[in-house]
Amino acid sequence: MSNLFETTQINTMTLANRFVRSATWEGMAGNDGAVTPKLTRTMTDLANGGVGLIISGHAYVSPEGQAGPWQLGLYKDDLISGLKAMTDAVHDAGGKIVAQLAHAGHYAMSALTGQPPWVASEIDGFSSDPCHELTQDDIQTLIAAFARAAERAQAAGFDGVQMHSGHGYLLSQFLSPAFNRRNDYYGGPIENRTRIHLEILAAIRKAVGSKFPVLIKLNSEDCIENGLTVEDSLAAAKLLADAGMDAIELSGGTVASGKLSPSRTGIHREEKEAYFEEAAAAFKKHIHVPLILVGGIRSLSVAKHLISNGIADYISMSRPLIREPDLINRWRSGDTRPARCKSDNLCFGPALEGKGILCVVEEMEKKKQ
Repeated sequence: MSNLFETTQINTMTLANRFVRSATWEGMAGNDGAVTPKLTRTMTDLANGGVGLIISGHAYVSPEGQAGPWQLGLYKDDLISGLKAMTDAVHDAGGKIVAQLAHAGHYAMSALTGQPPWVASEIDGFSSDPCHELTQDDIQTLIAAFARAAERAQAAGFDGVQMHSGHGYLLSQFLSPAFNRRNDYYGGPIENRTRIHLEILAAIRKAVGSKFPVLIKLNSEDCIENGLTVEDSLAAAKLLADAGMDAIELSGGTVASGKLSPSRTGIHREEKEAYFEEAAAAFKKHIHVPLILVGGIRSLSVAKHLISNGIADYISMSRPLIREPDLINRWRSGDTRPARCKSDNLCFGPALEGKGILCVVEEMEKKKQ
């Protein structure tokens, strides 16, 4: 167990253990994306519970990039003071927190933004709603928005930032041949499809400096027809690592993946856990930056296997920490039973109703007591 709880560093950020809370939409922000006391409590519960690194819910970097209601925002300076109060609370609890920078792209909610979704390419038949295919000027605007959001995150006291390029959101769409049909130098071969990521990374570095940790969340593959493959994802990861990316979190699948994506429900035995393990092993052979692995990890024994066998450097979880924000402390104390999460996805229902994400099963059990 010791290698899971040793002190490590990502750039200048020192972490108390190898456990990461993967970015999770909490549905707890204000209507304008502002931090609320409820969101701050959620973050401090994770810090008090022993999580080595907390990655915030996806924070939209510009108004048209909002994915849904009650989503955290980093698109304007007015949000900094609330964010600073949250990061101060996390630090007072002994935690570290990174802001995930996101743009929903095709999955932006136009009913909220009042604008057509921004997309890498307009694809006939993919959407019933009108979309806006980004011009090269738009791309420069987007790059600047990510850089300004990173600057705000730094000013708000975050310990780093993570670019969100997973799950079919805008940066993920640029990497994917299924979404990116461009004929300019942002489309075509994987080197071109990675170009916007490299330009955003360079702009963020210019804004926040070389010592501020910059991470990225990548799909290992899209699990859709003509989607991003493991081979192309690894090629993109190599380019990003060589350009100075500090760590890569590996995930996979999109909203459109359906049955082609690994099942995120019914994870009741170890064989069903870590469903991106094979891709992670391939990545670790070829990239030199820390690899964070997310995807169905529920037991300490699987986490230990992944770290001790060099398949990943950090273990990232989302839903288990919704039910048990103190899971890491429980494991460290010697109670090594698997996470109590039932992998039923019911936790998102309350968030969609404006109540914030929570474990429905846990709430029902509390009421019975």
